[in-house]
Amino acid sequence: MSPRGESTKQKLFEATLRLATEKGLAGLTVDEIAAAAGVAKGTVYYNFGSKDGLIDALLRYGVGQLAERLRAHAAEPDPVAALESLVDTGLEFIAGHRGFSQILVSELWRTPGQWQETLSLLREDIVSIVKEQLQRVADAGRLPPGIEVPTAAAGLFGTLLVVALDWQVFQPQRSRAEVREGIMLLVRGVARQD
Repeated sequence: MSPRGESTKQKLFEATLRLATEKGLAGLTVDEIAAAAGVAKGTVYYNFGSKDGLIDALLRYGVGQLAERLRAHAAEPDPVAALESLVDTGLEFIAGHRGFSQILVSELWRTPGQWQETLSLLREDIVSIVKEQLQRVADAGRLPPGIEVPTAAAGLFGTLLVVALDWQVFQPQRSRAEVREGIMLLVRGVARQD
């Protein structure tokens, strides 16, 4: 794909995020998105086929970026430290991509959602990364017996999203380190320290 195509898609993603943050996804029109991106309406259709195609691509792109960053911590030797790094990276991503994160949270838990099928696949990708890290903690003997790793992974992912957005919207004066420590207190309450 040419750099020009990438920058056009990026403009459309950014315009969609800006508008969706202001008024939600459901009410957005292709005309509004194109105008906000400074492109012709046909450009949206050429690149994505429809508004739904644009939003689907935006969700896939954003979750792909988050997943790539979270996977970077898999090689850390201490599994609890790796989990802490994963949480910190998630907080950093959400703080840097607040509009996307708001869309992700609102669409993930809207039932039935228009993008539910796409989001189910994307959610599973992120939860599987968290699950792998928690499994490392369990394999190291640092989770108490009876903790179900898949359930704990879904819980940690949900906690991370909600706490991070709460931080951004209601407690922006708190540092990322303070928020990370609050989440990690929950994890450390379950994970045994060596």
